[in-house]
Amino acid sequence: MKKSLKAIDPICGMEIDAAKAAAVIERDGEKFYFCSTHCSDRFVAENGAAEEVEHEHSCRRNENHGAAATADAAAQRRPGKKYFCPMDEGVESDTPGSCPKCGMALERNPLFREPAKTIYTCPMHPEIEQDKPGNCPKCGMALEPRNLAAGGEEENAELRDMTRRMWVGIALTLPVFVVAMAHLLPKAPSWVDSDPSRWMQFLLSTPVVFWAGWPFFVRGWQSLVNRSLNMFTLIAMGIGVAWLFSAVVMVAPDLFPPSFQHHGKTGVYFEAAAVITVLVLLGQVLELRARGRTGNAIRALLDLAPPTARVVHEGEEREVPLDQVQHGDQLRVRPGEKVPVDGRVIEGKTSVDESMLTGEPMPVEKASGDQISGGTVNGTGSFLMEAERVGSETVLSQIIEMVAQAQRSRAPIQGLADKVAAWFVPTVIAIALVTFAVWSWFGPEPRFAHAIVNAVAVLIIACPCALGLATPMSIMVGVGRGAQAGVLIKNAAAIERMEKVDTLVVDKTGTLTEGRPRLTNVIPAGGFSEQELLKAGAAVEAQSEHPLAAAIVAGAVERGIKAEIVENFESITGGGVSGEVAGRHVLIGKPAFVAGSGVTGLEQLEAKAAELQEQGHGAMFVAIDRQLAGVLAVSDPIKESTAAAIGHLHQLGIKVLMLTGDNERTARAVARQLGIDEIEAGLEPQHKNERVAKLRDHGHVVAMAGDGINDAPALAAADVGIAMGTGTDVAMESAGITLLKGDLRGIEKTILLSRAMMRNIRQNLFFAFIYNSLGIPIAAGVLYPFFGILLSPIIAGVAMSLSSVSVIGNALRLRRVRL
Repeated sequence: MKKSLKAIDPICGMEIDAAKAAAVIERDGEKFYFCSTHCSDRFVAENGAAEEVEHEHSCRRNENHGAAATADAAAQRRPGKKYFCPMDEGVESDTPGSCPKCGMALERNPLFREPAKTIYTCPMHPEIEQDKPGNCPKCGMALEPRNLAAGGEEENAELRDMTRRMWVGIALTLPVFVVAMAHLLPKAPSWVDSDPSRWMQFLLSTPVVFWAGWPFFVRGWQSLVNRSLNMFTLIAMGIGVAWLFSAVVMVAPDLFPPSFQHHGKTGVYFEAAAVITVLVLLGQVLELRARGRTGNAIRALLDLAPPTARVVHEGEEREVPLDQVQHGDQLRVRPGEKVPVDGRVIEGKTSVDESMLTGEPMPVEKASGDQISGGTVNGTGSFLMEAERVGSETVLSQIIEMVAQAQRSRAPIQGLADKVAAWFVPTVIAIALVTFAVWSWFGPEPRFAHAIVNAVAVLIIACPCALGLATPMSIMVGVGRGAQAGVLIKNAAAIERMEKVDTLVVDKTGTLTEGRPRLTNVIPAGGFSEQELLKAGAAVEAQSEHPLAAAIVAGAVERGIKAEIVENFESITGGGVSGEVAGRHVLIGKPAFVAGSGVTGLEQLEAKAAELQEQGHGAMFVAIDRQLAGVLAVSDPIKESTAAAIGHLHQLGIKVLMLTGDNERTARAVARQLGIDEIEAGLEPQHKNERVAKLRDHGHVVAMAGDGINDAPALAAADVGIAMGTGTDVAMESAGITLLKGDLRGIEKTILLSRAMMRNIRQNLFFAFIYNSLGIPIAAGVLYPFFGILLSPIIAGVAMSLSSVSVIGNALRLRRVRL
């Protein structure tokens, strides 16, 4: 066990635990601990020997300067470079060494944090990960940074490289194409098919193929080495065969028999090799640009966080980079500025635009004590806040991480495409070989020339990427669109199941209602006053964590009643609570719980309690010293948006069931107001779980929406769990979808989004299957016997380049889907 040393920060007076200190410097038996919870940024000395703690650093001590000066110099710093000179704060270095001015050994900056490594992954194969840019070993596609903020520069580098190769390729290919096609003119010059013309085509097309198209050969070779044949295998084979055949014709024309010749000469296909290379490069550029737009949603979320924050310390404001904000820092937010981190308002009043997180346009009023989220926009007021969650802890950071993970997740529907893709390339190569053989044996003269051209066309037109991108691109764009609307999707499987949901199960408190109940009625029994009843009930409920208990305590405070000390407090799950207040035994809870404790006379207030319950109030009976003291009624208002949202869900064909732990009268009153199809009241958490399982057993596809810990089992048991963003972390962890706003309109948005996404995925898969199913046979020449039509490899290259772009373009339409 590590010994825990403690010290006191002289600035803020806070106790610092050495075992948890952010940093420590040791000098001659003296330790200096950094206070990470206060903006004073001071080190505190703790004398005496101690066991080693984390982040401990040691270095030589200059004879003329004490450790306190070293620590104080370090304490004044904000994160900069890795090493610095304690004598001259302007001297910084990324490597250890000595100060060039005073000669002292450079100190390790205790505030320096190693930058997080950027992880690169493949959009088609998210299981492929590496810490540097490159190509996917399975499909050959350029890897993308998983963290868009960290990897944008490398992504642009890939686009810039492909664009440069494309333009150079176009410049060299254009004259080759013009000369090669000139023989089609009515009065073609005699030199167009001369040897000098062919050598010119050879010289210009060679750099196009082997420089501009070099990445395709590299990726094609990697596919062979990794035994994962892909689109680039086919492209490299097609381009390589066309160029190599033509080059051999130029160097050794006598090798080819008459069956290869046309008008006494064997044809060359330099223009086909060069044009196909340029067209594939064009397709790659368009694809990279389109793929870049699929990440716009995350980039928009990243842009919500301001780059700097205003730290207030001892009345002075200073602007610091956002990553230097610490827990406990006091921050000034001016009108119109973005809130830098999550925290609590401690001074001032304003209205805040939270639409970027919740999708709701109406500003929310904030005053002292209110929680506030980073990335939201301040209105007209200036306020002071205390930072409580910074860096990756903020709601915005967690949203970005959840969206990024969901965009890389795989939907079950992708399994079909994966099975086809596994056999796709070998099948295409086999078809190309069969095409070559058939045309060589049965084709018109020159048979072998036709055989090579058609085999190359088959290799070029096939596009496994269109098949592989069909699902991931739709998921990436759709998940981003959901985040913009306040719908956070944990994984793609949840959104696929959501499309098929026919039954929605909801909890009442916090889902249909605001989840902030208020005390509405205090009804004393004979012999007790309202004050006596509420004083006893609030004292016991002050020890309870139930939301209704908080409402009773708050109601007592509003009426000026102070809670007294409670002894022997006991909570009975599903029943109520009890305790001793000023020597008197107090019970509060459901009628059965109170009656079961030996209290009689409940019938005198049961009619009034029933009337309140019919109106949607929750009624709790209170007994003092085994005598009925009265009834406390609490109401949890229904959210304004709930009734309209349920109406829209009915229009979408969704049946709505309410499962609640409340009494049946209250539940039915709420159900009548909202038009809910079925209710079950008085349920324990395990009963909700069992009811959801029974619905699934009867063939229903069930979505469960809830916000509390008690809802977590049912959320996990449902086909799709939907957590309300106003609820507990446990509920959100158990759910596949989280609604930031926390009302049922988000469920309507989720259903519309899921249907749009799945429709888009099916469109992409249909296009990819039809494209390859029709394109490959046409390229092989099946139309020639009937219509005399052959597909040029150049046209095949155009079709192949546009196929992937078309799939991505269709996926991008999801950015404009109306929710």
